[in-house]
Amino acid sequence: MNSKMVAYIIKRILLAVVTIFLIITITFFAMNAIPGGPFLSEKAVTPEVQAALEAKYGLDKPIGERYLTYLDGILHFDFGPSIKNRGQTCSEIIWRGFAVSAKLGLTAALLAIVIGVCAGSLAAVKRDSFLDKFIQVITTAFVATPSFIVASILLILFCVNLLWFPANGATAGGLVLPIITLSLYPMSYITRLQRSSMLDVLGQDYIRTARAKGVSRNKVLFKHALKNSLIPVITYAGPMIAYILTGSLVVEKIFSVNGLGRAFVSSITNRDYPMVMATTIFLATLVIVMTLVSDILYKIVDPRIDFS
Repeated sequence: MNSKMVAYIIKRILLAVVTIFLIITITFFAMNAIPGGPFLSEKAVTPEVQAALEAKYGLDKPIGERYLTYLDGILHFDFGPSIKNRGQTCSEIIWRGFAVSAKLGLTAALLAIVIGVCAGSLAAVKRDSFLDKFIQVITTAFVATPSFIVASILLILFCVNLLWFPANGATAGGLVLPIITLSLYPMSYITRLQRSSMLDVLGQDYIRTARAKGVSRNKVLFKHALKNSLIPVITYAGPMIAYILTGSLVVEKIFSVNGLGRAFVSSITNRDYPMVMATTIFLATLVIVMTLVSDILYKIVDPRIDFS
């Protein structure tokens, strides 16, 4: 690892830290600027009881002091207690939901990347063939179809009509359809991305030179073309993995999966401000970290990239 790459990684890490700090700051002050309070939905709350609740959760202190206390808590990975889930901290709820969402997300991400890269490469190699056009039609349809429609169709077809899978995502068999639903859009997008990138690489001079020198077709495709065509996929894969790792709000709701997405929706409807802030910061941090990893992987995949 040369000095330029080390300097680039350090610069990207510092930029990521600053970005996360800004997100924390904006999220905190934006949530505190919302009219009303988290206890307005409580039944028969007297001013005395509301004052006691605000004192318990530190909401009676000046906003500047609360902000510094919140920053100190985040440095210790403590987002504070949940207002609506009494006796539980936001960190506990996030990790419990993330464990479920991550299991779905990692499987869906792996499925999307493997099938997307293979299908996209195959479509590029078989350019303008029936197979190529078929893949383009299918992927365009899935990219254009919202996830809640795909989830609803799969639910009705395989859970209600065919009875192949349970409709409850709490069981192992019930996780199959949520995984498929989560993977279809990114898989289709990666397929189209990989096809375009592969076609561009196959048209490069060094590929034509390799072919002219008698290099075998498989070696040209797998050693040269495939590796260099993966850069756009890596660019997309980082944020994509972060998104589906944290779960889809709609998919988890339709299939009754107790993941992080569902917990986030519940925190909004229940006006659980600490939980809303915690999940927002957690998701944003995950996206930033995965984007950082994608940027660093550029150099590994393509040594021609100049970090100066």
